[in-house]
Amino acid sequence: MISDELKDLALQTIQSPREAARRIMGTPLSRDALWSGLVLAAAINAILYSLSLFGVDTSVLPPLLSNPLMFFFLITGVLVITVHAFFWTGKMIGGQGDLGDLLKLMVWLQILRAGAQAIMLVLMLVAPFLAQLFSLVVGVLGLWITVNFLTEGLQLRSLMQGVGVLILSAVGIIFGLLVLVALIGTATLGVPANV
Repeated sequence: MISDELKDLALQTIQSPREAARRIMGTPLSRDALWSGLVLAAAINAILYSLSLFGVDTSVLPPLLSNPLMFFFLITGVLVITVHAFFWTGKMIGGQGDLGDLLKLMVWLQILRAGAQAIMLVLMLVAPFLAQLFSLVVGVLGLWITVNFLTEGLQLRSLMQGVGVLILSAVGIIFGLLVLVALIGTATLGVPANV
C-alpha cells in the first residue's frame, strides 16, 4: 500500500511537481524526523556511490571520494548547507515558506535521487551508454523539479524566482563547502597542505 503511494507520488513529482510539492508539504512530520530522513537519504546515496566504485581504480580518486564514510559526511554536510542556503536565499527575495516544508521537499528529492542512482547502477552493468543518457535526463529533470519545489516550498511568486533562488544560493553553497572542506581538511581532497 505504502509502495503504491510512493510510486504515485514519484510519478506526480515528474508530471506535476508543484502539485506533488503541495501534497508532500501537507504530510505531518516532525523536524527531527525530517533531519533524520535527510541523513538516512545521504547514507543510502553514499552506499550506492560506494557500490558504483567496484571495479574502479580508487587510487586515482581523492581520499574524500574513495572513502565511503568520508563521502557520507560530505553528502550530509552539502545537504544541510543546501537546505539552509535555499531557505535563507528565498527569504531574502520575499519568500514566505517554512523551513520544515522545504526540508520535506528536499528529503523527497534525495529519496528520488537514490532511486535514480540505483537504476543507474544497473544500467552501468547492462548498457553503459543508456546509463549516461539516463544520467543526463535525470539531471535535467532534477533541476526542473527542484525549481518547482523551491517555488512552491518557499511560496515564491513565479518559477523565475525559483530559478533565482537556485542561482543565488549556489554562492552560499560554495562558501559553505569551503568552510566544510576547511573543517575536514584539504588532505582528504588530495590537495597538498602547502597549496
